[in-house]
Amino acid sequence: MLKLTPIILILLYAAAMWFFSLWRLKAELNANSTPLTHPRLVPMLERLGRAMDLPPIRAHVYEIAPVNGLAAPDGRVFLTRGFLDRLDRNEVTAEELASVIAHELGHVAHGHTRRRMVDFAGQNVIRVVLAGVLGRFLPGIGAWIANLVAATVAARLSRQDEFEADAFASALMIKAGLGTGPQKSLFRKLETLAGHRGTAPAWLMSHPKTPARIAAIEKLEARWRVA
Repeated sequence: MLKLTPIILILLYAAAMWFFSLWRLKAELNANSTPLTHPRLVPMLERLGRAMDLPPIRAHVYEIAPVNGLAAPDGRVFLTRGFLDRLDRNEVTAEELASVIAHELGHVAHGHTRRRMVDFAGQNVIRVVLAGVLGRFLPGIGAWIANLVAATVAARLSRQDEFEADAFASALMIKAGLGTGPQKSLFRKLETLAGHRGTAPAWLMSHPKTPARIAAIEKLEARWRVA
């Protein structure tokens, strides 16, 4: 029993981290979000809903400045205020933001968000365990190596999820009569904005590179045309 105690403690720590992260995210979103009622986006929500044989999609505005989209573990979909500010300045189009919403719906449909919360807890366990073990043999850099390993695991999982959500968004955008053009143009636009401002928008971080995402979408389109 004593030999199992460290394992039990690690599992309890992972569970506690998962529940705490879930609670903290929900509280943050509840406190800093409002329903998405932008007049240029309401028709997009209606078209996406019809394409899924559902009522208009419900989305929310997360009141933060960075450009980002978010799918919450409870299934809610968010655009940040930063994205809406770009829309009002005509730097992005309503159709391009519809592709972001479609992408986040893909995360919901695939269960990515809940799985990421579990992954987050697991990555913390990896970080703590490796830091403890490596710290004994590599003082000073053990913790750094542990953080690097955990970050690498997270990035790999994230990129796989992004490709899956992109594919869902492409199919939904086509069915809604919007096509994949807005999806691909937004990818290119965000990369250009990042080059001008020197820092990548939040929506591009931990994501596959833009050419790879566009190539994957075009490969799907070619397959669908043949079918």
